[in-house]
This record gives sequence, structure tokens and C-alpha cells, in this order.
Amino acid sequence: MCRKLFNFGVVAILALAPLASIGAPSVGYSQKGVASYYSDRFDGRRTASGERYENTAYTAAHKRLPLGTVVRVTNRKNGKSVDVTINDRGPYVRGRIIDLSRRAARAIGIVKHGLARVELEVVSLPGRDHDG
Repeated sequence: MCRKLFNFGVVAILALAPLASIGAPSVGYSQKGVASYYSDRFDGRRTASGERYENTAYTAAHKRLPLGTVVRVTNRKNGKSVDVTINDRGPYVRGRIIDLSRRAARAIGIVKHGLARVELEVVSLPGRDHDG
């Protein structure tokens, strides 16, 4: 019994480790990496937040940021930015940090190539004003 509890504890700690790596995110937290965007085949499916994914909305998926967080995503190649609300989890492809809705991807010019190097900056957290 003790060994089972220990194993469960280890699994729980490992599952939460990615959250600890960014700590409690705050307004201004930033991250650089590669963005992709959702395929149209996901349109209408439920997201982790319970909302339905809409390819015409300004939304995105991130592995660890709290659902409801607003992030500014800037394409590092052309300088275009868009604010999106995190409403799903992902991307689950190694090396990618965010999956954008098609509309958000179009706004920063990544639909043609499918991927882009971006910088994310937390604009607001759930339950807080955009100004922090």
C-alpha cells in the first residue's frame, strides 16, 4: 500500500512538473518558440475549456498557461502581433509552443507557411483586467 502511494505521488509530481517550470505566470511573462495553427477539421470540436473551437475566433492552445489567459503573439519575422485567449491545451508536437486559430494565424501571416517563430507575452490572466 505504501509503495502504491509513493508511486502515485511520483506520478503526480511528474505530471505537474511542466507547470512548475513556468511558475505562476504573471502579466509580462514571455516565451519564444514556434507557433502552428489548428487544422480546419477541428472546427466545432470541444476545447479543454469546454468551448467549441471556432477557426474564426482569436483563440489558441498552450500546454501550461491557465485557460482564459490572454497572450500577445508576435511573428518574429514580420513583427505582426495578435492577442488571443488560451482556451485549449497543446500543441502536442515537439518544439511548438502554441497552436493558433486560423484567424489568429492569418492575422500574423503564418497561414501560407504553417509555422513561424514567435514570441508570446502574457497580457492578462483569468479574472484580471488587461492592464494587469
